[in-house]
Amino acid sequence: GKAAFGEEVGVLLCDVGDAGSLATMAKQTRLVLSCVGPYRFLGEPVVQACVENGASCIDISGEPQFLEGMYLKYNEKAAEKGVYIVGSCGFDSIPADMGVLYTRDKLKGTLTAVESFLSVKSGPEGVCVHDGTWKSAVYGLADEDNLKKLRRKIGYAPVPVVGAKLKKRGFLFYNQEFKEYCIPFMGSDGSVVKRTQRYLHTEFQETPVQYGAYVNIGGLGSVIKLMFAGILFLLLVKFNFGRKLLTKYPEFFSAGRFTKEGPTQKQMDGTSFTMTFFGEGYSVGQDPQNGKPNVKICTEVKGPEPGYIATPIAMVQAAVSLLEDAASLPKKGGVYSPGAAFSKTKLIDRLNKRGVEFSVISKPEV
Repeated sequence: GKAAFGEEVGVLLCDVGDAGSLATMAKQTRLVLSCVGPYRFLGEPVVQACVENGASCIDISGEPQFLEGMYLKYNEKAAEKGVYIVGSCGFDSIPADMGVLYTRDKLKGTLTAVESFLSVKSGPEGVCVHDGTWKSAVYGLADEDNLKKLRRKIGYAPVPVVGAKLKKRGFLFYNQEFKEYCIPFMGSDGSVVKRTQRYLHTEFQETPVQYGAYVNIGGLGSVIKLMFAGILFLLLVKFNFGRKLLTKYPEFFSAGRFTKEGPTQKQMDGTSFTMTFFGEGYSVGQDPQNGKPNVKICTEVKGPEPGYIATPIAMVQAAVSLLEDAASLPKKGGVYSPGAAFSKTKLIDRLNKRGVEFSVISKPEV
């Protein structure tokens, strides 16, 4: 029968190295929340056990290669079994993916392009992230060629460009809106949003939204520091011994931002994020295939510290949506991005009540 939330749950020991223990776990539940990063090394056995034993699974991976690899391998089998495998349900990439959908739903007309800018504010104690995330970044950047191969294998249908083409920005640029320098966001947001837009376009003929993800890094001082760190990182990440060094001494190579202990409570309390979305599109009755965009919108997703506070909120609310808003999920099971799985559910309302807040900042008419 259906277990009510809040019922006593015992402790089940299972190990990604022991398929039997994972199968036993998956057989006893409807939904597994998988936190076994780096997922490229530890994630697949959990997905496999869930699909084979009829449990759904949610994870907080920000690793496109893992996420898209699971789609290639398990999408059809998950559909057969009627289970939902939804990756990237943490800070990567629920704010971005649901934020684009929120922006689209709030624009009167047709949204055709969005850029998001992430700002992470920290208190006097600074900001800090656990070394699992660092490892994921090291191996992700080392392996970009295989991601290209994987995408060729999947053979994605191209997503048509509707409306004025979104300009790609340079690696470093000054943003007038924020009076700060920005760089492209290295996480999974771009890849996840693209998968959602492709799905909504193919399944429901919704107008695909072009998307660019950026992060605000601050003034010139921050730029110079980041450039040194970045050059060192990119030199080391291409070599086996370099990756060993990077993963062995995360604190040194990230100027203290990534540690094996993760952040202190004080650091977490002092940290928050804001993701600002600038969207453009065409007013009702305007043909998006013709002429220039004539409406704009600005929205925002705000939340507490990303890695340890916002991520569990996002993951748990995604889980609640999967169980409680079941009638609004895609008709068949499969491997989905969050936006594809949850676009018709109450996920955004649930997040708003829990401190990850979506709002419209302005709707200037052009």
